[in-house]
Amino acid sequence: MELEYGIGAKTDVGMRRANNEDCFALVPQINLCVLSDGMGGQNAGEVAAKMTVDTVAGCLRESSNGQKLSFGEPNPQVSEYTNQLASAVRLANRAVWEAGHKHVHTEGMGATVVAAWLHNPIMGIAHVGDSRIYLLRDGSLQQLTQDHSLVMEQVRRGLITAEEAEHSDMQNIIVRAMGAEESVNVDVDEVLLLPGDHVVLCSDGLTKMVNNEGIAQIVAESPSPQQAADRLVEAANDAGGEDNVTVIVVRVQQAKPKGFLALLKRLFVE
Repeated sequence: MELEYGIGAKTDVGMRRANNEDCFALVPQINLCVLSDGMGGQNAGEVAAKMTVDTVAGCLRESSNGQKLSFGEPNPQVSEYTNQLASAVRLANRAVWEAGHKHVHTEGMGATVVAAWLHNPIMGIAHVGDSRIYLLRDGSLQQLTQDHSLVMEQVRRGLITAEEAEHSDMQNIIVRAMGAEESVNVDVDEVLLLPGDHVVLCSDGLTKMVNNEGIAQIVAESPSPQQAADRLVEAANDAGGEDNVTVIVVRVQQAKPKGFLALLKRLFVE
């Protein structure tokens, strides 16, 4: 079954911040989406996020042109494509780490990253940090990533509840980030996509302001992926907009027949 994808995206500074340290890239030629939330003093977070997004997108453009990408130990449980995605994230981490050690104004900078690479009908995902990827299917919203944050580590160990985590003062403490170390452990996974699915990539500026039920409702009721992204950002700002907010929405649908197949369908169906 051949699938096609509609994609919408929006980033916004929010209501409380002076500058936007989020960044995203869409590469429709290869069905790649990348989102990063920067961390660091002054403009360093913005630098780290842009470097992360540009490196991942650039590496995979080259990979799609026949230059096989391999950096770090491959994961035998996922495809070559998803291993290339993980390699691109590792290379981005190295770039951010090296840049952070070259200049005083970028010292200590870091970023999160979530990336989705769609290879009909499989979506490979990779992530580091607490930005998220969701799958909306048949009205049910499933989080595909696990936050690399202190409070979520405590939840996974049973030390606090998910409700307590939502109100914790330590929500912003990240235990894994791009550029924090010379190498990084990249979480990867693969998902079989179906017509009607929606995929949402977002920074924590959305998830801190809008709950899962709100995200699912907005995406399901929006006529297009771009309108869904716009409305999610608007909802985050209406709720207080305490952080930068960035959203990418992908709508999955069955591809329309082309050429001779399309002609046959018109002849026998219409």
